[in-house]
Amino acid sequence: MTAPNATPAAPAAAALTGLGPADAAAFGDLMAAGTPENTRRAYAGDLAYLAAWKALSFGTPLAWPEREDVALRFILDHARDLAAAAPDDPARQTAETLIAGGRRKSLATPAPATLDRRIAAWRSAHRLRNLPSPFAAPLLREAHARARRATARPRSPKSAHPITREVLERLEAAAAPGLTGLRDRALLLLGWASGGRRRSEIVGLDRDDLLTGTFDSDGIVRIRLWATKTTRPGNTPMLLLKGRAARTLMAWTDAAGIDSGPLFRRISRGGRVGARRLSPAAVTQIIRKLSDAAGLGADFASAHGLRSGFLTQAALDGAPLGAAMRLSLHRSPAQAQSYYDDVDLARNPAADLLDRPLRDRPEGETLPPRKADRP
Repeated sequence: MTAPNATPAAPAAAALTGLGPADAAAFGDLMAAGTPENTRRAYAGDLAYLAAWKALSFGTPLAWPEREDVALRFILDHARDLAAAAPDDPARQTAETLIAGGRRKSLATPAPATLDRRIAAWRSAHRLRNLPSPFAAPLLREAHARARRATARPRSPKSAHPITREVLERLEAAAAPGLTGLRDRALLLLGWASGGRRRSEIVGLDRDDLLTGTFDSDGIVRIRLWATKTTRPGNTPMLLLKGRAARTLMAWTDAAGIDSGPLFRRISRGGRVGARRLSPAAVTQIIRKLSDAAGLGADFASAHGLRSGFLTQAALDGAPLGAAMRLSLHRSPAQAQSYYDDVDLARNPAADLLDRPLRDRPEGETLPPRKADRP
C-alpha cells in the first residue's frame, strides 16, 4: 500500500503561491529549522497514516482544507475497539488493511495520545497551508474531547524499568575496558546525572558546550544545551555535572583527544576515535549492550530509562520535585510528578516522617507548650 506524499515540508510551497521559488524555499527552511527533528519525523509518519486511511475510507487523497465529516469519521473510527466490530464493518476492514501494510499495530482502540498526535499533525499541516482546520469546529472539538475520555487508560511507563542509581552502577561496571568503555560510561553518567537527558540531547552535544574552566578547582563541569524538547533555542538553563560523572566525562575527552566538535563519537574496531557523532539510535544500542552484559537482559530498559531513572531516584532520595525539575527541565510539574507517583509508597521517605529518629529532626523542632502551661 503506497500513501500519497504528505510530509510536513510539502505544504509550505502551497501557502506561498504568490511568492517566488526562493521565498518558498526560505519558508520551508525556516519551518524545518524551527521544528525539532523528532517532531518532523513523527508528523511525517502521521500524515502518511492519515493519507492511507483516507484513501482506504473515502477513495480520495487528503484535501486542503479537509472536510469536517472526514475529520469526524476519523475520530469515530479511532475511538472504539474494532476487534469487537463485525467483519464487514468498513472501519474494521480499513484497519485490517492498515495493519497488513504495517501502518497500524492492532484492531484495539489506539491510545488517546496517539489520536492526539495524529490530529496535531493534521492541524499543523493546515496551518502550514494557511488554512483553517476542521478540528476547530465546536462539534469536532467536543467529539475529540469525548473520544479522549472514552478511551482513557492507565498510564504506561515509557521505559520497562527506570535506570535508578543501582542499575546505572551495574551498567557502568559492565562497560568494556578501553576507549569504548570509557565513552559508554561517560555517556551514561552525563545522560543520567545532568537530569536525565534525552538521546538527541546527549549526542547533540559538542565539546564547546562543556564549560570546564573551573573543573580543576571545584570539580564541576557546566553544560550548555542549545535547546531541548521543552525549552526554546538559546533559552535553556545551564546544567552541571559534578563528582564521578564529571571526572569520567573529562577522562573521556582527554583520552579521546576531543577539544572541539562532537562530544560522543564512533570508535572503530581498531580503537580509533572517529570524527562522526553518535546517532540517537546508538544510545539505545549502548544501553542494550550494557544491560545484557550486566545480566539484566538486553530489553531490560530503554534510553528513556535514563530520564525516568533520574526522577525515580530523586523521589527515592527525598529530593524536592522542584529541585529535580531544575535539572530534568520538565515543563509540566504534573508530568514530572508522575515519576514520583510511580515510586513504591513503602520506599517513599515521606512515609517515615512519624518514626523519624530525633537525631534526624531539624534543630529546634519542639512541641508547643500545652494550653495549661501557657502564661
